[in-house]
Amino acid sequence: MAPKNAFLYMLAIVLASLHIAAADPDILVDYIVPPNATNVTADYFTYTGLRGLIGGATPANFTLTIVSMFEFPALNGQSVSYAFLQFPPLSVNSPHSHPRGSEILLLLSGRLDIFLVDTDFKLFTTTLDRGDMFLFPKGLVHYQYNSDPKNPATALAAFGSANFGRVTLPQALFTTSVPDIVLAKSFQTDIATIQKIKNGLVGSTGPN
Repeated sequence: MAPKNAFLYMLAIVLASLHIAAADPDILVDYIVPPNATNVTADYFTYTGLRGLIGGATPANFTLTIVSMFEFPALNGQSVSYAFLQFPPLSVNSPHSHPRGSEILLLLSGRLDIFLVDTDFKLFTTTLDRGDMFLFPKGLVHYQYNSDPKNPATALAAFGSANFGRVTLPQALFTTSVPDIVLAKSFQTDIATIQKIKNGLVGSTGPN
């Protein structure tokens, strides 16, 4: 298969995966009891993992703390989850999408530049102030940037899925097995540049 056709095939697969219409299954009980549980108490419905983060010290890099059904099992079957986002000055939450849930972001502190790209490649952008909210529809690419050189920003995001998923584009393209020649032709650059980008992402498994 020619490199150009290979890229088009890969792109079709990626775009299809970004727009999966899957949703959390409806459950026929009030909540899903953990395996082997004999006595469910209020503790099961309580999550304390964000203590110390809200109002705490600003990290050196952008930090995403996810609260999905894996971190908080009581969310299983409830079609809701959260994430806490911490932006030090001049940090970015890299372009990404959530294939299984829409996101609504509430800015708790600071200011934040918001970017959303729809399937017609139209870019929507705005700047949020504290208390503002922004909706990211399911499957669409988006990112945030704290352009303030001095002040941090924090946000809380809610998702319409207990397991919303995250496809981070830099990692999906440059830390996987996509051939260098395909990436070079796709971005209209050379293999040396692609390898330099890949080397910069070595060991990066987080959201940046």
